[in-house]
Amino acid sequence: MGMSQDDQIRTTDPERIRALAHPVRLELLEALDDLGEATATQCAERLGETVANCSFHLRVLAKAGFIEPAAARGREKPWRPTSPGGRQMSIEPGNPASRHAVAEVASLSMTREVERVRAFIQEQPDPPAGWEDTVTVTTSSFWATADELRELVAQIHEVTERFAGRSRDAALRPEGARPARLFATVNPDSFPETTSAASSTDAPDLKATS
Repeated sequence: MGMSQDDQIRTTDPERIRALAHPVRLELLEALDDLGEATATQCAERLGETVANCSFHLRVLAKAGFIEPAAARGREKPWRPTSPGGRQMSIEPGNPASRHAVAEVASLSMTREVERVRAFIQEQPDPPAGWEDTVTVTTSSFWATADELRELVAQIHEVTERFAGRSRDAALRPEGARPARLFATVNPDSFPETTSAASSTDAPDLKATS
């Protein structure tokens, strides 16, 4: 969420990636990314889940290395993300299990985002004065080289850098700021056959937010 890619967890391990393939776990990671750290009780209140259910899924995320215990606060035992820059899952070329795991998490993430946008458009009232032209759903098709697409992917990753830190530190938020989201995908319609398994850098990445 607007943080350096140097601070990201990067993995192609299908078992580790598969730990994210559950809606509650994605919501827990989102909550911890926003809050910095939280207990199972705090997560349960935020998600509308039971404490026992959140505790179970937090332990799964910890086993996969995505979160870790934070400093205890008396009897409270909070959790925090192991990487402040988020998580990036890549397909390992030639590994069907890796491809399936990334596809599973990507599908779940996209379904969540599509449902969120649908609900926003359907349920939100007309925007108040000053909030016109603040929502867009955009699609575009174009021809581009590998270098041009790589540059575009980097630009998408960097586009929210200027908002870094605002989720955790209210003092950084300008007056009138509201929580907002960006959901984007970039991909060629297909890879050239001669380079489909050229290297791991050619494999599509999924940045979970996260």
